[in-house]
Amino acid sequence: MTPAQVVVDAIQSRSFGPVKTFQNLTVVPILGGAESAPPPEYLTLDEALAAGTVEVTEVSEAGSVPELKVAVKGDAPVLLIDGEELIGAKQNRVLNLTILAPAGQTTVIPVSCVESGRWRRASKKFASAPRAQFAEGRAAKMKQVTASMRRDNRRRSDQTAVWNLIDAKAVRLEAHSDTSAMAAVFDKFDAPLDEFVRTFEPVSNQIGAMFIINGAPAGLELFDAPSTWRKLAPKLVRSYAIDALDKARGGEASPNTSNPDAFKDLIASTVASVFPATGEGEDVRLSGQGLQGAALVARGRMIHATVFPN
Repeated sequence: MTPAQVVVDAIQSRSFGPVKTFQNLTVVPILGGAESAPPPEYLTLDEALAAGTVEVTEVSEAGSVPELKVAVKGDAPVLLIDGEELIGAKQNRVLNLTILAPAGQTTVIPVSCVESGRWRRASKKFASAPRAQFAEGRAAKMKQVTASMRRDNRRRSDQTAVWNLIDAKAVRLEAHSDTSAMAAVFDKFDAPLDEFVRTFEPVSNQIGAMFIINGAPAGLELFDAPSTWRKLAPKLVRSYAIDALDKARGGEASPNTSNPDAFKDLIASTVASVFPATGEGEDVRLSGQGLQGAALVARGRMIHATVFPN
């Protein structure tokens, strides 16, 4: 089976759980895993950092804005997901794509800066933030990275466009930062975002979710195991919830007129391009029918997929 077919089958074979809405954000759980199944053989970034088996640093003393270095010292590979934020070192960054960093190796990874006003060392190593880049920014960055891969096999974002989206959101949400840090936007709404996370706690056998803002699809996230979703759901809920807060504008939530099954079925009609992944596996890019997506296929299965409406 081709990597592209692995992705389509993984998404198409899943079912939806009970829908829940809080304010103007609706979450439709995606089911398909078994809580009793053995955990994946990889560690999430937070797990590996806590265990001391991974270090994320600048690539050199001088540093390079679009690249970081991930050194995995343990026996298990480490999963870093698209949009996951790394804080510290010379400036905060987010992952340009999902990566399974191999055990016992050092991997240079593609990132984008989300703190344009700082280029000075705050720490030797990066720490992990409790969030992923806001979904609107992730969607725009995904399109840029996919274009870069198809153009010259690089994995670069449009850094200026990334900064512009952060600045615009900070203005709308009145979240000032001396260093134009995306973190300031999330920090200002820390308590409301925690309420979204509590509301959308994972249900049994959940491996992902479709997110709907103001009645329209905002994105789909899918993993290979319920344990992975349980660990990473808070970061991804915050990613979509900050966009929901941005788009609420003090008004009432719009009726939910989206059709999760139709959105899922559209994925089967997308055009797929397959590239060698950064780290283990293959990077599958999806486009067409008003959708764009990216998925990591490794070790014979889909590890993580994200799909956004265009």
